[in-house]
Amino acid sequence: MRRAIFETLARRPSSVGELAAQLPISRPAVSQHLKALKDGGLVVSHAEGTRRIYRLDPQGVAALRSWLDGVWEHALADFHKFAEQTVADETTHHVTEEQP
Repeated sequence: MRRAIFETLARRPSSVGELAAQLPISRPAVSQHLKALKDGGLVVSHAEGTRRIYRLDPQGVAALRSWLDGVWEHALADFHKFAEQTVADETTHHVTEEQP
């Protein structure tokens, strides 16, 4: 549900009621998810009359993006090392098999 809320807010700012109307959960449940997203620095809100309008926090999203980029860089580097080692192992194994 948080991802669905996040994706909805990425398209446009919305109130709790607008979000709840699009999701199969109650307004209180939407509010709880928004609180978690807000505590995580991904969402901010402002008052418009009696409603609060939520939107993504560009700084929080940028920090998340930076963290994910680092995770992917590390994962790709590890995969590259594994692939190189696999090729080296296969080459060594192939050469060993050909020797009498």
